[in-house]
Amino acid sequence: MKLKDRVSIITGGNSGIGKATALLFAREGSKVVIAGRNASRGREVMGAIKNGRGEAMFVKTDVSKSPEVRNLVETVIKRFGRIDILFNNAALSPVGTVLDTSEKEWSDVIGTNLTGTFLCTRYVLPHMIERKKGVIINTGSINSLMAMKKEAAYDASKGGVLMLTRAVALDFAEFNIRANCICPGAIETPMLRDILNQAPDPEAAEADLARKHPLGRIGSPEDVANMALFLASDESSFVTGTAMPVDGGILGGWT
Repeated sequence: MKLKDRVSIITGGNSGIGKATALLFAREGSKVVIAGRNASRGREVMGAIKNGRGEAMFVKTDVSKSPEVRNLVETVIKRFGRIDILFNNAALSPVGTVLDTSEKEWSDVIGTNLTGTFLCTRYVLPHMIERKKGVIINTGSINSLMAMKKEAAYDASKGGVLMLTRAVALDFAEFNIRANCICPGAIETPMLRDILNQAPDPEAAEADLARKHPLGRIGSPEDVANMALFLASDESSFVTGTAMPVDGGILGGWT
């Protein structure tokens, strides 16, 4: 029980990486707060945790909107009295170059991926500072460290997430608050499936993407959840300000 009795907020916790992490954190003893825009899926994850005798709640939240994030944090403090772990995981990933990306798409991606990370961190930090302890985990991407074609808005947002992570790690280390960024490669999530389905031949696109990973496969949400557990636990007590790839070897070089 690596997270026994700790309180975790997981944004985008109703599917993909967030869902896998919520289920894992609950098994490891954490009280899990699932934040997301899709209420039905969020309640499904909450129900699965409760069926496994874990403790969970769902708070409908659009992380790009300050009042909703403030409500999320206030709701958690009222229910549990503290926040030990924040996992900023909510994200959007449209396909497009700078010319193909509309201003609305740009605003939506930056709003969810980067501003959402900023807002959640900003509202949670005072409670962690008060207790002089806390863990912040942000979902970046290999796009935090390398650009990819036709992912201009996503590249920009995830590069920003990594640098925001490092800024928070430096600024709040004196309060024993750690901040780290997970940088996944291709992970089998609904978001990735939507991207693959836009290809002329989705099956061929998936096979080609798997081949580009030196380990020869697309990752699972559980692969990332396991890294999140390490960063959330005391096993990583001397780790902060880092980019932690979970990428099947892509950053080592395309195959």
